[in-house]
Amino acid sequence: MASASPKKPKDTPAGKQRKKITTPLKGRNPLLWRPGGPSFFGNLVTTILIFLILMSAYSLASGLVQPSNEIPLSTVAADVAAGKVKAIVVSGDTLDLTYEDGTQKTSHKDPSAGLPETLSTYGVTPAELEKVSMTIQGQSGFQFWFLTLAPIILPLLFITFFFWFLSRQVRGAGMQAFSFGQSKARIIDPADSTQRVTFADVAGAREAKEELLEIVDFLKNPKKFLDIGARIPKGIILMGAPGTGKTLLARAVAGEAGVPFFSISGSEFVEMFVGVGASRVRDLFQMAKKAAPAIIFVDEIDAVGRVRGTGVGGGNDEREQTLNQILVEMDGFEPTEKVVVIAATNRPDVLDPALLRPGRFDRRVTIDLPDRRDREEILKIHARKKPFGPDVDLAVIAERTPGFSGAELYSLMNEGAILAARDSRKEVTQYDLIRSIEKVMLGPERKSHLLSRKEKELTAYHEAGHALVSSVLPNADPVHKISIISRGRAAGYTLKLPFEDKKMQSRKQFLDDIAATLGGYVAEEMLFDDVTTGPSNDLVVITALARNMVAHYGMSEKLGPIAFGERELGREPYSEQVAAQIDGEVSRLIEEAKIRAENVIRDHRGALDAIAKELIEKETVERDDFEKILIANGIMPKKRAEEGVLIAPAPDGTV
Repeated sequence: MASASPKKPKDTPAGKQRKKITTPLKGRNPLLWRPGGPSFFGNLVTTILIFLILMSAYSLASGLVQPSNEIPLSTVAADVAAGKVKAIVVSGDTLDLTYEDGTQKTSHKDPSAGLPETLSTYGVTPAELEKVSMTIQGQSGFQFWFLTLAPIILPLLFITFFFWFLSRQVRGAGMQAFSFGQSKARIIDPADSTQRVTFADVAGAREAKEELLEIVDFLKNPKKFLDIGARIPKGIILMGAPGTGKTLLARAVAGEAGVPFFSISGSEFVEMFVGVGASRVRDLFQMAKKAAPAIIFVDEIDAVGRVRGTGVGGGNDEREQTLNQILVEMDGFEPTEKVVVIAATNRPDVLDPALLRPGRFDRRVTIDLPDRRDREEILKIHARKKPFGPDVDLAVIAERTPGFSGAELYSLMNEGAILAARDSRKEVTQYDLIRSIEKVMLGPERKSHLLSRKEKELTAYHEAGHALVSSVLPNADPVHKISIISRGRAAGYTLKLPFEDKKMQSRKQFLDDIAATLGGYVAEEMLFDDVTTGPSNDLVVITALARNMVAHYGMSEKLGPIAFGERELGREPYSEQVAAQIDGEVSRLIEEAKIRAENVIRDHRGALDAIAKELIEKETVERDDFEKILIANGIMPKKRAEEGVLIAPAPDGTV
């Protein structure tokens, strides 16, 4: 059971999907193609086996296969003496015999002696030999030398090929060893239209695009800046929550300027061998200088750019040497080199100060989560290739997705298309997009997770408690939907969304959010005289929120406007007495919020029962039906100012 509210930025690394296939630069070739070959020892074994098989086949062919018509020389002499042989053709030591009956046979003689002398030793007289037509056929020069030298040359050629093949494999393995310190950057060629991204493909982030337009202008027309003595920043660091489009913006800068885009992750510099990361940095910057004007993009730079000397994140020499090499390379740039380094991170607080000083990453561009208008523009971009039904209203979807990043909006549109395809429909409807919002926020429906009658009633009152307290308290977000259908890890959920995007939150809003989140816990305790494991996630959320109010936001009346750091192993920013005071203030805030939630549920018990009954019957209650229940029980729903109704009811729920 969960109370779903707008997502807030998280300081966690984002997993980003990116295309690995890149197109080589035409006419530049700054990055050599290094194919990964098969194993050297595997090739060696294969070659030896082929050699043995060929030798065995040759032995079989030469030793076992004999011509079927070959006869010994003694038989030839007997046949000549008997007058059976008509003609003999002598070719070297080979005898081709033609008999009177037309039979063809073959034999061999001693190469050092002539045929008459050889046959006379077998008793053939000259008179008998004169009856046979004898022809001497000499071999050609090529055939003679080939037959003479082939037994020597062919094995030598095979052995030479064998050693050449082995040396080639050794050279390939050596090249792989030498390439270990070379950069693994992916390259996007500006001429590759399939991967080119421009600012037209990036919705929202208006201020960030205006800031980056200067970089585009510099890469296109550097002379205009250099003539007046201006130097464009060498490094730009993009800061923002995960999924806000930092990588997309960097690619758009390269696409607008029409320059090569070298992309690499900070973690790809770090290896277990000291010095490899620094070598890859040198190789990357060398390639970019050869291809200048160009852009180097380092994603998740906090992997190598953390503060040095603290031991945080490993603190090994390899990471620090890599960072030092990055600093040196950026210092070594000349104004005319026209290479710009863009880095992205969602943890700017952990970066080393040397990275952020003027002359390196001296320009910082913050990319915020998109507001309602930006979300609508982002949805339109992701809707380009999707067929929509006539009922689709992207403005409504943008209104119901506060706190969504660009990546989450893409996922929302994709999930909507998947839901339509699953139902074998050709168009995406508004209902598909509404369902996909909840799927992205909470996870898919768990239709197999069936609740018993008792659990269903308990879940209904739990979610009704969330919705009722949130609707009565003046600073809590209005309720848009309530459901007791399981999604993700939650048995039910209450969807609370603000009418307008919030850039800041006040102390009163935090206190009302804590009370509304405790509404389910209080409803279980008051109505069933017991509590379950259902509110466990609610308790985690309110405890973290209350602690942030006290220790980070200075919203404690007792401790005052003081921000306390995080207590970590080996780092104690405050004493045990202060820690105890913080714990006491957290408990007090939660206890006061619980009392407020109890008062709301006690004063509006009829509304609670009506909401729970509707949930048990329908399982899902939308905003319009929910507001009718509130009005029937004397509670004025929260409305927008332009709707002509009070934005919030009085604290006691009356108008």
